[in-house]
Amino acid sequence: MGSQQQLLIIVGVLMVGLSIAIGVTLFVDSASASNRDAIATDLESYAARAQVYFRRPRSLGGGGNSFVGFRLSYGSLKNSNGIFSVHDAASTSVVIEGIGHETGYDRTNPVKVAMTVLADTMTVAELN
Repeated sequence: MGSQQQLLIIVGVLMVGLSIAIGVTLFVDSASASNRDAIATDLESYAARAQVYFRRPRSLGGGGNSFVGFRLSYGSLKNSNGIFSVHDAASTSVVIEGIGHETGYDRTNPVKVAMTVLADTMTVAELN
């Protein structure tokens, strides 16, 4: 076999290997992005529940214009997208956090998204 044929085989193998590596990377990135989007959607639903709790009078089981005491129901703590928890429930805001099943930006820890909920707005932050 000539040296030109050997060179073409080596270049071909390198190109196939590089293509596979790029494909795997794109697949992992896509799975992470999908998981991150699904968690953000769930967090929006939980944020709406928090705002309802905020507006509901204490006599009806709400917060009476406070997020203090807001909890997620047991069935809401975990679903197919991730695990959710409430942090920093204060009088004017609450933070709801979701941790996904896919690896995040650092390629080590899982996807993590937090939503800060106020009486009339919500802000999402991608933590990983």
